[in-house]
Amino acid sequence: MRIAITGGSGFVGKPLIAALREGGHEVLQFVRRRPEPGGQEAFWDPDAGKINENALRSCDTLIHLGGVNIGEKRWTQSRKEALRRSRVKSTQLLAETLAALRNGPRTFVCASAIGIYGERGDEVLHEESKRGSGFLAELCCDWEDATKAAADAGIRVTNLRTGVVIG
Repeated sequence: MRIAITGGSGFVGKPLIAALREGGHEVLQFVRRRPEPGGQEAFWDPDAGKINENALRSCDTLIHLGGVNIGEKRWTQSRKEALRRSRVKSTQLLAETLAALRNGPRTFVCASAIGIYGERGDEVLHEESKRGSGFLAELCCDWEDATKAAADAGIRVTNLRTGVVIG
């Protein structure tokens, strides 16, 4: 299988790429810098709304792990805007691009977070639990909602609601 991935240089992305390649999959990493020669990288710039659509056409699946590190800095207003922009805008770009492609990935796996449920104490939560409130819950809701164009185009969308990832 040929898998495209964004956020491949991050804490989750690096080992995921290694595991996928070890499993015999071909991985195309989308990067914001000039791609290395050899065909394993393609360019994208989500802030500018640019992505190499031709590279996506050859892929079966797209995994989107991109986004500003949520735990790296204090959540000032400008940091919150950066968190939102890096998740929602990039996801919209990918979803809309996938929806417009005639040939391309038929599966879109997009990172999300358990923050979608908000602060609920010891309540047992499951996928069907009501969405929460507050900044993180609203961010996650908008993030997942940004996949809509792909889902509406018949692409299988999976939102990965992870907790804190530690290594």
